[in-house]
Amino acid sequence: MVDASALNRAGFVLPVVAARWALWMFVLANVVVVETLFLADGTGKNGTLTVAKFFGLHAALLLLFQLLLVARVPWLDRRIGMDRLTVWHRWVGFTLLWTVLTHAVLVVLGYARLDDASMTKTFLALAGVTASLLGMLAAAALVVVAVVSTRFLRRRLRYETWHGLHLLVYLALGLAFVHQLLETTTFKSSGFAELYWWTLWLLAFGGLVVGRIVMPVWRNAYHRFQVAAVVPESDDVVSVHVTGRHLDRLPARAGQFFIWRFPGHHHWWLANPFSLSAAPGGQSLRLTAKAVGDTSAGLRHVPVGTRVFMEGPYGAFTSLHRTRPGALLIAGGVGITPVRALLEEESAGDVVVLYRVRTENDAVLVDEVRELVAARGGRLHLLTGRTGEGAQPFEPDGLRALVPDITERDVYVCGPPAMTSAVLKSLRVLNVPGRQVHAEKFSLA
Repeated sequence: MVDASALNRAGFVLPVVAARWALWMFVLANVVVVETLFLADGTGKNGTLTVAKFFGLHAALLLLFQLLLVARVPWLDRRIGMDRLTVWHRWVGFTLLWTVLTHAVLVVLGYARLDDASMTKTFLALAGVTASLLGMLAAAALVVVAVVSTRFLRRRLRYETWHGLHLLVYLALGLAFVHQLLETTTFKSSGFAELYWWTLWLLAFGGLVVGRIVMPVWRNAYHRFQVAAVVPESDDVVSVHVTGRHLDRLPARAGQFFIWRFPGHHHWWLANPFSLSAAPGGQSLRLTAKAVGDTSAGLRHVPVGTRVFMEGPYGAFTSLHRTRPGALLIAGGVGITPVRALLEEESAGDVVVLYRVRTENDAVLVDEVRELVAARGGRLHLLTGRTGEGAQPFEPDGLRALVPDITERDVYVCGPPAMTSAVLKSLRVLNVPGRQVHAEKFSLA
């Protein structure tokens, strides 16, 4: 458990702040290098092609930054959180798309002016050049990924369908790499340029392969996770206990989540992010899930002994980010699971839990939460009722009435998106410092 009082010492830099600075300094350093390479050898055959090269170089950098954001680098993930990294990945992706399209249009326009030919004729001529054709195919793949990632289509596609189409980004990655390799005016303009681009590509692609493939495969082979027990918590909620070898060496913390697959019971491509509903103690892990989809609904019928394939741990919803001695933990529905796990790590006393449910029967794990809170001399407020009915506990006045010293506490929030947004809005109105507010969305996309 982090010593919260020690975190208040003068000059302390929050882990999330340190990680963001490190990430943006890395980006800035590479932007400086790319700008230098462009100024040293970026002149094209005419002004339009010079500008096209400028956008092409920055498109390559954006693509590599995209890889870094989804490589699931543990140091970044535990400090910034997968949800924020994914949001940045999304916006960098759309920026990349427009940068690539601008580069492509300018290339065609530049050669059309150079050859005094039409745009259509120039486009067809460039398509006959291997390097240009690969660039066009990479751009087309990025367009498809961007279209299916728009909110309108994303909300209407099954996750598995969207994820399958999203994998085209790796095709675009390969095509873009070969395109840049063949386009010697950028990749091999100098010995330094060639060394720089090879190093950057190897680091980005290597980080992705290690984080997304090598580490999960090795970790599952080493720990050999399997289902030890399946315990119904209510009519639509079930807990699954998982054991394995050497779990004391698994770098998991209370509040984190794994991406779980049960290949012996479900198709291998069916995966769900579930938080740990108990602090990892080195002997077993527990997830608690509500039946809201095919995979989570089927957990009740998973046989004991079923092998489990897990990716993670992920997430920054942990005590690593504590800044104050007191804590307020706010949960809605099954969002109580990471909060319940955090309670096992909380320092003695001075903890308040607000648990929002429709009825007391919907309060999953409430007995465990009540015992943990009581053991620490804290307070539990079980808030029942439907949204819009009666009192509004998550309005600013409601929060202040329940927790008068709310501005002096770290606040952890986990629940349905609408509830989480309402709480975060109220915390801003109450002037709770942003460094004391911790919220995370547990989703794959």
